[in-house]
Amino acid sequence: MKRSSGIAAVVTVAIVAAGGYFLLEETGRDNARAAAASPAGPIVPITVTVAEKQDVPVIVRGIGTVQAYKTVQVKSRVDGQIVKISFEEGQDVKAGDPLFQIDPRPYKALLEQAQAARQRDEAQLAGAQLDLDRYSKLIGSGFQSRQTYDQQKATVEALKGSIAADQAQIDTAQLNLTYCDIRAPIDGRTGQRFVDLGNLIQASQGTNLVTITQIKPIYVNFTIPQYANHHLRKNQARHPLKVTAYGADDTFKLAEGELTLVDNQIDTTTGTLRLKASFANLDERLWPGEFVNVRLQLSVRKDATTVPQRAVMQGPDGYYGFVVKPDLTVERREVEVVAQQDGLAVVGKGIAPGEKVVLDGQYRLVNGSRVRIDQAPPETASATGKAGSADR
Repeated sequence: MKRSSGIAAVVTVAIVAAGGYFLLEETGRDNARAAAASPAGPIVPITVTVAEKQDVPVIVRGIGTVQAYKTVQVKSRVDGQIVKISFEEGQDVKAGDPLFQIDPRPYKALLEQAQAARQRDEAQLAGAQLDLDRYSKLIGSGFQSRQTYDQQKATVEALKGSIAADQAQIDTAQLNLTYCDIRAPIDGRTGQRFVDLGNLIQASQGTNLVTITQIKPIYVNFTIPQYANHHLRKNQARHPLKVTAYGADDTFKLAEGELTLVDNQIDTTTGTLRLKASFANLDERLWPGEFVNVRLQLSVRKDATTVPQRAVMQGPDGYYGFVVKPDLTVERREVEVVAQQDGLAVVGKGIAPGEKVVLDGQYRLVNGSRVRIDQAPPETASATGKAGSADR
C-alpha cells in the first residue's frame, strides 16, 4: 500500500514539472514575439516640414553707403551783403529757383560806369574817323602830310580798341550783376543754411551758403567679395542685375534698384570689388550718408529643393537631416547644402521634393527612431522676394 502511494506521488510531481516547463517555454515565446513586434526606444515627438521645389535667387551680400545723385555747395561769386533769402531749410527746389540775393547796387553802378565810358569812346571815335576821312582826301593834293594821316589812323584804331575794352567791362559788370542773384543750379533739396540775412560775404573766402542734394534718383555704393566677380560679369552680360537695399537690421526692405557701375579694379587691401547701384527713391526711403545692407541678385535657381534652414544640421562629416518614413520611423540622410539664405537651405542631394523632414526634435533622434508628428509652428522663411548669402 505504501509502495502504491509513493509511485503516485512521483507521477504527480513529474506531471507538475512538465506543465511548468511548457508554461515557461510558451511565456518566453510570447515575450520574444512582443519584442520582435515593437522597435526599441521611446516614441519621440517631432514637428516636420515638407521639402519644396521653388525658384531661389542667387544672392551676393554687401555693405554700402547711400550717396546723393548730385551734391552742390552753393557759394557766392561776388562780394556783398545778403539782402534777400528766398527759400526755407529743407525745401525742395528746382534748377533756376532763387536762393539768395546780394546787394546789386555797387554792381549796377559799375555797369553804368562802363556803359558811359563806351559812349565817350564811341563819340571820340566818330570824330577821329571824320578827321581821318578828311586827311585821306587831302593827302594826295599835298595839303596834308603822310605822317599826320598815319597818326590820325592810329588814333582811330586806338579808340576802337578802347571801345572793345569798354564792352568787356560792360560784360563783366553785367555778369557780376547776374551773380548777385544766386539761384539753384540743380533740382534737389536744400540743407542747413550757413548764413543769415544781412551778412557780408566775400567770394575769396569760399563760404558755403547752403548745400543742395539730389535724392531722386539716388546712388548706393557698396562692396562685394572678389570671388563673386566672375559670376557678376557673366550674368551682367546677359541681363541687368537687380540690387535690393535693406536697413541696418538686414530685414526691413528699403528699395529695389539696378546695378550701374562695376569698378575697374579690385581693392587689394580688402579683397573686395566696389560697385554702384541706382535707385529711383520716389518714396525717399534712402537718405544720403545712410549705411545699408545690399543684396545683389546674380541669377535664379530654377526648381531648387528647399527646406527650412534649421531642418538641416551640421555634423563632423557634413550636413545631415532626418526624413520621416511612412511607418513613422526616421532615416538619417547625408545632405548636400548648396546655399543658405533667409532661413532656407537649398539642397542639392539627400532630400527630394515632397519628403517630410524633421524640423524640431532632431537631437533626440537616431537612425530608425520611432516618432510622433506634432503640429508644426507656422513657417516664416521664404525665398520669394528675399535675398541672402552667396553660394557656398
